[in-house]
Amino acid sequence: MTDTGVKIYSLSTCGHCKAAKRLLNECSVAYDFVDVDILEGDERKAILEDVKLLNPKCSFPTIKIGDTVIVGYREKEIKEALGLK
Repeated sequence: MTDTGVKIYSLSTCGHCKAAKRLLNECSVAYDFVDVDILEGDERKAILEDVKLLNPKCSFPTIKIGDTVIVGYREKEIKEALGLK
């Protein structure tokens, strides 16, 4: 995985997670993501600990754009964090 500065912690079945990925794709933004629900064992535990550091409620999607953390699908906030209108 490369460090694009944009990372999404998501669930593979989550509609809000899919919408966030779709928005980034439509805006031609490169991003990394991890579907937490398809991970297992220690890998899943480690990623959940990462998510909890950003979002103590551990809800999805948790989106990190640079130093900004956005929880949930918030189109306006995502675009603002990306410097888009």
